[in-house]
Amino acid sequence: MDDTRVAASYVRLLFEHMAALGRADALGTPPAPTEPFVALRRWQSLLERARELDPGPRATFALRLARGIAPRHFGIVGFAALACGTLAEALQRLERHHRAVYDVNLAQVRPCAEGLCIEWGVERGRPGALVDETAIAALLQLTREFTGRPVRALAVDFVNPRPADVRPYEDFFGGTVRFGRPCTRVVLAARDLELPLRGADAALLALLDDQAERLLREVAAVSEPVGVWRQALVGLIRSGRTQLADLAQALQMSPRSLQRRLAQQGHSFQTLLGQTRQQLAEAWLRDASVELAEVALLLGYSEQSAFTRAFRQWTGQAPLQWRREHG
Repeated sequence: MDDTRVAASYVRLLFEHMAALGRADALGTPPAPTEPFVALRRWQSLLERARELDPGPRATFALRLARGIAPRHFGIVGFAALACGTLAEALQRLERHHRAVYDVNLAQVRPCAEGLCIEWGVERGRPGALVDETAIAALLQLTREFTGRPVRALAVDFVNPRPADVRPYEDFFGGTVRFGRPCTRVVLAARDLELPLRGADAALLALLDDQAERLLREVAAVSEPVGVWRQALVGLIRSGRTQLADLAQALQMSPRSLQRRLAQQGHSFQTLLGQTRQQLAEAWLRDASVELAEVALLLGYSEQSAFTRAFRQWTGQAPLQWRREHG
């Protein structure tokens, strides 16, 4: 599991927990703002050290830690999910971008008889009970933060051995909790999937969209249709909808009609998409508060490496190098 990692924003949850206990410096220096990820081995070590220092029961440390989770700990993925209409849509968003937060084992979200099943295998290894329990407890707590409701899991499975007392787990998750299973699994009820989200942090995404639209208005003058198309692309790009059909649907046109009109303006869809992404990327890279991994997500890339390759093609530089020269 040497190449596995978790988001630095997620790791900050642990430092905030220790600070609340009056032990802010006990774990050393937190991840730097320019550090998008933390190696899994470091995360494991930090969790173990924090559990030793926490005065509460050792067995339920992960459950106590998870109660402090908030959308900001999932970075832009958390804010984007919170801006969705329902819990089901938010979970789909988290599945699509989960590697930007928790790049350990792949997540699969699928319908099941009871509602929705979220499942992780062990293909890339077993990170251990402390890592697994923190991740699953944080996920369920996040659904409660999203909805403002006490969402209960119908069932939770862990691959790790059964602890001496499972009652604290059943109390936290609200359903049956089993251990020593082939995979890690959470089952949510169908009725909970339709719960509306609070959307309190959607203001951040609106701010980002405003910033993007201002940028597009400031670029070299373009014909009115092209300007409209670029603005329509902003929200689509952020949500990962980057196909010609997506833009055509947003503009209430057929894909063939949009292709024809693009050609009349001397553009292709891929050229328009690339130019828009590049302009947005450069704007966000100038803002040091937006991490590189978040820039990639804002541009609709599921992995930072894909964004890096595209940015090199646009500018001849890696994003970090460009930021250092132009930030």
